[in-house]
Amino acid sequence: MTKVPSDRCKLPRPFWQSLEQLGLRPSAVLRHARLPATLHLDNSAVISTTQFFAIWNAIEALSQDPAFSIRMVSETSTANHKLAFLVASYAVDFRDGMARMARFNRLCSPDRLCFEERDGKVSVTIEWPAGTEPEPPLSVDASFALLLELGRRGTGRHLRPISVELRRPNPGTDKHGIFFDCPIHFGARRDRMVLNAPDLDLPFPGHNPELLLMLTPALATAVREIEAQATLGELVKGALKRAMASGRPDVGAVAHELGLSERTLQRRITAEGTTFRALLTEARQELGSQLLSDPSIDIEEVAFLLGYQDTNSFYRAFREWENMTPGHWRRIMSPSTMAVSDGS
Repeated sequence: MTKVPSDRCKLPRPFWQSLEQLGLRPSAVLRHARLPATLHLDNSAVISTTQFFAIWNAIEALSQDPAFSIRMVSETSTANHKLAFLVASYAVDFRDGMARMARFNRLCSPDRLCFEERDGKVSVTIEWPAGTEPEPPLSVDASFALLLELGRRGTGRHLRPISVELRRPNPGTDKHGIFFDCPIHFGARRDRMVLNAPDLDLPFPGHNPELLLMLTPALATAVREIEAQATLGELVKGALKRAMASGRPDVGAVAHELGLSERTLQRRITAEGTTFRALLTEARQELGSQLLSDPSIDIEEVAFLLGYQDTNSFYRAFREWENMTPGHWRRIMSPSTMAVSDGS
């Protein structure tokens, strides 16, 4: 199965939705992480591990809650979790569910969930590619909490780990202890959760092989999306979308972000049968449609976020794309925004 290339991560829509449900605006988190405030609107966005970690650090800074990611996991319904969790919840037993989680987690990030079973205990650790900076505490908490929550929901029992070891200093609250309901060792040498091996063989009463077969097309679609993001054209468009609001994006800046020389980038774009200008137009069309779908963003701001020097230039370009004004497109696509002044 194709996975996210090394140092490339994806944050699915449920991630941003859970933030909003707990009172954090995705745009505020992204700004704090020094990323484009509209990144969450791009379902195809691929970010680096450094950017992924910056988002988790921003969440902790803005929420001022060292257990915020645990709440993201425990207060989100199974249906609204990422696809890997949903599929794993229909597994045969906890062991099967954990295996599915570990397998499909690679669709979103390059880290690997590692399991070591010995003497009736199963140690769970998280392994990132060599050279990766230390994982933020909230990210670690989320991974361990997600696995434990899978076991609890799947078995219908309040499973308790044997222990949880966390590198982070003691946050001074009892929230970790309450959720994991086991000894928590802060300031540990490594992050590790230890489970009772017999718990992994507990059956999931909700096991549904037919539904798993029905979900296979959705998984296949997710895999195809990851494969598409691995193509140069999609990576270039993603880089362009992230660069637009900071100024007019150029081929040099995109080449630098992708770790290529400008000449190599141009050659590979040509080999894919397109041009940098065509990819820039596609990126603006895609991002423009997403931004216009949000009635809280006025058209002047959309023009700015797409890198246009003035609104008139955006209007002319949009007419070429859709043969109508941005305001007309917004009224057609979002009837509830009829009363919003669009300036068309």
